[in-house]
Amino acid sequence: MSAQKGKDLLLKLDDGTGNFVSVAGLRTRRLSLSADSVDVTDAESAGRWRELLEGAGVKRASLAGAGIFKDADSDALIRQLFFDGALRGWQIVVPSFGTVSGVFQIVSLDYRGEHSAEITFDIALESAGALAFVSA
Repeated sequence: MSAQKGKDLLLKLDDGTGNFVSVAGLRTRRLSLSADSVDVTDAESAGRWRELLEGAGVKRASLAGAGIFKDADSDALIRQLFFDGALRGWQIVVPSFGTVSGVFQIVSLDYRGEHSAEITFDIALESAGALAFVSA
């Protein structure tokens, strides 16, 4: 597989009708997948090496993005979801890899602007349930 263009990594939001729309203005996007480990080491562990319990940790995903504020329809929807504390379906499309989708909550939404530059925003989301993966 050849290198992929970063601009093709898309963060999409369910607009409330089951239709996914790309979040406008994003310049960077990030998907982080993680799982907690459960340590079951005891006095009889071989060589006193740590032992982990397979498949027992909590899994989670974080989505993040940063970009320029465009005041698009997706911006208004994001603001409303944040203020409502609502859970909504999101997707992140990774070219030549697949699509990760599930329910997320917006946990932070930051706006900033410098005197001689455009208004920018950062968004962070945390998963709120099981995720699905569809290979490309």
